[in-house]
Amino acid sequence: MKNYRALTWDHPRGYHALAAASDVARGEKLVDIVWDKHPLEGFESHPIAELCEKYDLVVLDHPHVGEAVAENCLQPLESIFSMEVLAKIGQETIGPCLESYFYDGSTWALPLDAATQVMAVRPELLDGPVPVTWADVAAFSERSGKVALSLAGPHAALSFLSVCASLGEEPGRDGNEFLVSEPVGEAAFDLMARLAAKSLRSVMSLNPIGILAHMASQDDVALCPLIYGYVNYSAPKSGNRVSFHNAPREAVGGRPGSTLGGTGIGISKRCEVTPDLKHHLLWLMSSEAQSRFIPGHEGQPSQRSAWHDGGVNGAWGDFYRNTADTLEAAYVRPRFNGYIGFQAEASAILRDAFENRQPAAQAVLTLNDTYRKALERSR
Repeated sequence: MKNYRALTWDHPRGYHALAAASDVARGEKLVDIVWDKHPLEGFESHPIAELCEKYDLVVLDHPHVGEAVAENCLQPLESIFSMEVLAKIGQETIGPCLESYFYDGSTWALPLDAATQVMAVRPELLDGPVPVTWADVAAFSERSGKVALSLAGPHAALSFLSVCASLGEEPGRDGNEFLVSEPVGEAAFDLMARLAAKSLRSVMSLNPIGILAHMASQDDVALCPLIYGYVNYSAPKSGNRVSFHNAPREAVGGRPGSTLGGTGIGISKRCEVTPDLKHHLLWLMSSEAQSRFIPGHEGQPSQRSAWHDGGVNGAWGDFYRNTADTLEAAYVRPRFNGYIGFQAEASAILRDAFENRQPAAQAVLTLNDTYRKALERSR
């Protein structure tokens, strides 16, 4: 039985199912995978090449694939699995999850976990129905002061990208030397600035897990319009239940604007891929694992059928059914080498602009200039 070192992120959603699956594989004398954990912030920003030097399997986010390709630290899945197997996974995976790991002609990770920005709500704290449009969200913010934005770390930029997508433009499309056009960028900025001005300051430094934990334990935040969904909070062991709904739209029937998240399992160059390891990884992609084992161990599956499964939804407060439309329509970020650095810089630009009441035109000009320079560096 071969031993492997693996790394995931430190949250029940990121760790419990993988560790439990490894226990099963170890008991069957297939493979012995030891999963280490690092914080969410490390998952979002740590150089992928350094992680691949130490680990055989690395759970990663798709914006890291450009960096991984430049560093030549992952094995393309086409060299391990047949095209038929990868095509089947792609057909069964919800939204653009597998597609998001396809870059420079190859696929670099198996889509283990599906997530995107959705709307988190404490429904008993609302004064009416769950908002559907951005106008609904803004109106509730003005009335209540209980709408919080997720702005810490990279999330200011991610929320900005999502609002732009809901307004009809996907930022940073291939071939563009700018992030977003001025009219759409300025409209997105103005909307976020209005919400940020009334957002509770005590949660502005919190990552999505921190905001959701705050919502589950306090009554001063009733709604966060764009936050990465964590199924665990929809059926908590303690505290108040947070319900999740599709991301806001510009108009009823429009696209729910959301930036794809989730995770995939990358296979590092140092990893010796045995038939037993392949078997284990493909089992994680199977209907049995995706609809039963992973949700049963606080994980968040990537297979479309699991998101519409009655038993899965019954156990988790309809988290999946209520947000599946958003995931199907999720926007995939640029993935060029250097994008992660740009994302961090763009978030800092936005936070500073909101804090200092900067004009939208100036903020968007700075974002576009920063994006252009990041593209130039990547070349």
